[in-house]
Amino acid sequence: MKLYRFITNVDSSEFCHRVTEALNKGWELSGSPSLTYDATKGETICGQAVTKEVDGEYSRDLKLGDF
Repeated sequence: MKLYRFITNVDSSEFCHRVTEALNKGWELSGSPSLTYDATKGETICGQAVTKEVDGEYSRDLKLGDF
């Protein structure tokens, strides 16, 4: 089955670490990163979709961060 996650965080090294961790766990980038600006908080928010092929059948109970 193919799993999908969308990783988000404030534009900081923490966002890069989260994406890097996912890549090192076998996830692959899917598309370009996205950015948006939260004017209320004065922060830029980053997002990156990642996918991963794994054995098994899909269930809504899967904890995608565990893969």
